[in-house]
Amino acid sequence: MAGISQMVERVGGAIAFEVIDHMPPWLSPAPTVLFHHGIGARSACWDGWTPALAGRHRLVRFDMRGHGASPLPAGFRLSLSALVDDVLAVADATDTDRFHLVGESTGGTVALALAARLPERVLTVTVSNGAHRGGSIRNLEPWRRIIREEGMAAWSAYMMDQRFFEGALTREMRRWYETQQAGADPDAVLGVAAMLVAVDLLPELDRVTCPVLLLHPDSSPFIPVETMAELKRALPDARLQVIAHARHGLPFSHAAECAAAVAGFIDGTSCAEQP
Repeated sequence: MAGISQMVERVGGAIAFEVIDHMPPWLSPAPTVLFHHGIGARSACWDGWTPALAGRHRLVRFDMRGHGASPLPAGFRLSLSALVDDVLAVADATDTDRFHLVGESTGGTVALALAARLPERVLTVTVSNGAHRGGSIRNLEPWRRIIREEGMAAWSAYMMDQRFFEGALTREMRRWYETQQAGADPDAVLGVAAMLVAVDLLPELDRVTCPVLLLHPDSSPFIPVETMAELKRALPDARLQVIAHARHGLPFSHAAECAAAVAGFIDGTSCAEQP
């Protein structure tokens, strides 16, 4: 479900974003939910979340650098700090002072880093199949060889089995996801992966003061459930929900279930009433 597509100019290239706002104009401004996808995805991967959230929240989503309509300029150095700044640039461009932040995979790591750095900007955080310690991420070794020797289409085909169990998607959904994933910039994919492996947010997590929901698949080949259990213990206010028979593509394959969980989480927090 498309919104109003826009671009915000950034050092190192523009970021494409869109706003979905179905709230009647006579009601009070709705809280904003800002979405950050992970490696190989793009903002449209959140379409399945829109029905559960758009009637009560303003939704903002964007394409990470090197994905979708956000280019990765040659020589640009991808870093966690740069990705945090991109989120803030999108928030500022949409006049969003405080927001609920939902991140999947890489987006989850960025969300935690942002909430630790600027807790006053974040109402709640939802991390779906994300990690706080790069050293805990598994099975990234084949990526560089596949991409460099066989190309992005081969990497995308390989990744589909890592993301989804057989039968988790319709044929049309699977074809769409595999095609758009193959269109990601290879330097962005490998650059973000290298950045993630070096991350360790554990010393900063006590600064994440807002409520946090951890959504995690029971069968991610990259991030074990034990890593999420460690993350839950390290956060001041966190809850963990493990979703059965799901792999690393959890937010896409289980969109309705995840969106319902996030809607309930947001509505159930004391922060939900704040603009």
